[in-house]
Amino acid sequence: MKEKVILAYSGGLDTTAIIPWLKENFDYEVICVCIDCGQEEELDGLEERAISCGASKLYILDVNDELCDEYIVPCVQAHAVYENKYPVSYTHLRAHETDSYLVCRLLLEKKKTKTQSEPAAGYQQKTD
Repeated sequence: MKEKVILAYSGGLDTTAIIPWLKENFDYEVICVCIDCGQEEELDGLEERAISCGASKLYILDVNDELCDEYIVPCVQAHAVYENKYPVSYTHLRAHETDSYLVCRLLLEKKKTKTQSEPAAGYQQKTD
C-alpha cells in the first residue's frame, strides 16, 4: 500500500506540477485539499485538473463562515489597517497570513479525521 500525502492545492502551476513529481519521486498517493473561502468560479474544473495530473482525490473545504467569524469580523471590530493606511478588507486578509494559517490548521484536521497521511509542504498563496 502506497504512502499518502496531503497537498494543499490551489490549482495553480506550482501545486499542479508538484502532483506528478510527488508520485514519480516518492511513489506517494497524492490527496489534494483546497480551501474554499469564496473563490466561486476559480474552483470550476479544479477537481478535473488535480485528478488529470495524478491526484487520487480532491477535497474542497468550505471555510467562509470560519474565515468571517475568526478573522474578518475581529479585524473590522479592531479597525485594523494595512500599511498604516488602508482598512483591512477581505482581499487583503485573504492574501496574507490568515489564509496560510487557516490552510495549515485545516490540513492537520483533515489528517486526523479522514486520512493518516502526511501534509505536503509547498502551499503557495494565490494573490490577485
